[in-house]
Amino acid sequence: MADPTSLPNSTHSTARPPLRVALAGLGTVGAGVIRLIESNAALIERRAGRRVVVTAVSARDRGKDRGVDLSPYAWEDDMTAMAARDDVDVVVELVGGSDGPALTLARNAIRHGKGLVTANKAMIAHHGMELAGTAEAAGIPLRFEAAVAGGIPVIKGLREGVAANAVDRLYGILNGTCNFILSTMEDTGRDFADVLAEAQAKGYAEADPSFDIEGTDAAHKLSILSSIAFGARIDFASVETMGISRLLAADIAQADALGYVIRLIATAETATGPDGVQRLFQRVQPHLVPFDNLLAHVDGATNAVVVEGNFSGRLLFQGAGAGDGPTASAVVADVIDIARGMDTGFEADRAFSIPVSGLEAMDPADSGHRRSRAYLRFIVADRPGVLAEITAAMRDAGVSIESLIQKGRAEEDGEVLVVMVTHEGPESAVAHALRLLEGSASLAAPPLVMHLLDE
Repeated sequence: MADPTSLPNSTHSTARPPLRVALAGLGTVGAGVIRLIESNAALIERRAGRRVVVTAVSARDRGKDRGVDLSPYAWEDDMTAMAARDDVDVVVELVGGSDGPALTLARNAIRHGKGLVTANKAMIAHHGMELAGTAEAAGIPLRFEAAVAGGIPVIKGLREGVAANAVDRLYGILNGTCNFILSTMEDTGRDFADVLAEAQAKGYAEADPSFDIEGTDAAHKLSILSSIAFGARIDFASVETMGISRLLAADIAQADALGYVIRLIATAETATGPDGVQRLFQRVQPHLVPFDNLLAHVDGATNAVVVEGNFSGRLLFQGAGAGDGPTASAVVADVIDIARGMDTGFEADRAFSIPVSGLEAMDPADSGHRRSRAYLRFIVADRPGVLAEITAAMRDAGVSIESLIQKGRAEEDGEVLVVMVTHEGPESAVAHALRLLEGSASLAAPPLVMHLLDE
């Protein structure tokens, strides 16, 4: 590894010592962090005001070829021990998992007075309040820009760019795996299982893709963004979550015929209930997105987040939501922030924009009070009276039907697809209609409900 002080145009400062980094996790992102720090050493030094150097690394397999030279760095077989090293100022955690070694390392880092940078959205969603609280009490910086939307600086944008605004709503596409699957289904007409297999073959989806396709990954990220945007304590458990695994190619085709694409949308906003109390609404669910909406044109593994501030107006953050380069970029940007501000302790107060003690414990909002239009899909037995049964349930629940389509399914004898779009109305009415249909022998599968994204 070249010595950064010997690089052309290096502005090495003798006034401030280097910031020494220990790196846990040497997958694609971890290796990307090392490549980035080595390649851009002089630039990073100029922007950080001091050198940033890696001193220790740890991973499960010491002998694996990761495409980077690890010989200059101390190796720790037990990554949790890196936090106690005297030659470490900041620990970067890229292992993943909400608990286990990652959480132990994070706690150890703070306890030993080390700054902490992580890309671990699950750990922050489940333990972020604890970690931020102990970090603040100790004057230790905690950073997690890479935990949400890869290389897109949406956390920094919320924490700094719209700091003077009351955020009215944020929503967007937070999972690249789902977006790749949906946009590929849209482009090719293929069904979900086939496209999922392709995503796994290309490395966009894990061997066990459930965290992505069932919406959990996006829900982790949404709960983090909600906390920063609305000054609320993280409440991952209250995120209403539905993934994309039940979608059919027929749903994609019907949406297209109606003037929409389907995207997995994460939404958060505050809502004032009938009792006058402000609550927090958080949902991850596939939505029908109109062709003229910005998010309809976000394809492949791209992420995008829309933030609506009361003075800033609508802001769009869009870019690569994963990958070694973009995610490593976000990690190193956090390290640079710490290098700039660690001496003063200023950064330690700002993990969630305001101190944890000032974050409000907001109750979850009841989605039944929300008004929206809905797409309802039924797979039903092809016999007389079935359509009348469904429309009667809608009538009795007070759901007004805007349009209705009935189509046979060539691959399924004796079954038809019934699709309807409702007029705007309370979501509780749709839920009531579906309860009226529960147990019906006419239904060959549970109904699918997707809301239409409004502007």
